[in-house]
Amino acid sequence: MTSTRFGIMTAPMQVDYADVLRVWREADAIPEIVHAWLFDHLLPIAGSLDGPILEGWTLLSALAAQTRRLRLGLLVTSNRFRPPAMLAKIATTVDIVSGGRLDFGIGVGSRPSHPIARREYEAHGLPYHDTDRAVASLAEACTAIKRLWTETEPFDFDGTYVRLRGAFGNPKPVQRPHPPIMIGGRAAATLRVVAEHADIWNIPGGDIEDVKSRGALLDRYCAEIGRDPASIVRSIHLPVSYEDPAATRTAIRAATDTGIQHIVLGLSSPYPEKVAHWVTEELIGQVEV
Repeated sequence: MTSTRFGIMTAPMQVDYADVLRVWREADAIPEIVHAWLFDHLLPIAGSLDGPILEGWTLLSALAAQTRRLRLGLLVTSNRFRPPAMLAKIATTVDIVSGGRLDFGIGVGSRPSHPIARREYEAHGLPYHDTDRAVASLAEACTAIKRLWTETEPFDFDGTYVRLRGAFGNPKPVQRPHPPIMIGGRAAATLRVVAEHADIWNIPGGDIEDVKSRGALLDRYCAEIGRDPASIVRSIHLPVSYEDPAATRTAIRAATDTGIQHIVLGLSSPYPEKVAHWVTEELIGQVEV
């Protein structure tokens, strides 16, 4: 067995609750699958743009109550959708419901060059700020959320974009000092936030040479602030091909060869019957040494 931790991701669009629940319950009984993820969008970004999509954190809480072993989270929460103090409360609730199994995934949110994703902001009356503001807001949000999870007295927070008065989190998350923080992204500015705040860094697939170069850049940013780069778990999202599992196995091996320790296997819908067992037998079991 390798030290790589494998998980699955089920994007909750073009599916219903029963579809996702079936896959997660199956995965929960398979020790080789360690973690499971949803994503955070409010309108579909693939398939029918008018198709069904479920809200990520609400669904995650329901799945937390229906599973017992899997670590779970959103890959990744859009910091643009919810005020940080509200998000801290939501995440605390999920950590409690799950008995301390939350991995807190967060990121800047959809990039301006992605018009299909961007439309969800206008549709829900949400502002869409420029990238510089979005990255700075993410850094402030991570600081405020960690304080809400750990501070024992009410506090004020005076950031440029996040301002709180008498902020206090009660109850606290089950996990201490707080749930692991996963930050997703590949842009240089985001990697600086990763270096400061993340326990896990996720990169959304792509060319393996780019993954290596982004990892080296993260190492450099860690060195600049005196942090051990090895203290950040490296994670990657890889799409699964049901028709060509050999290609997926090749991608997994390439990722592990670069030192990736945490692999999220993205499952497309509709989900085949016994898909979690298929993933275990055809992918995970075939690449472990």
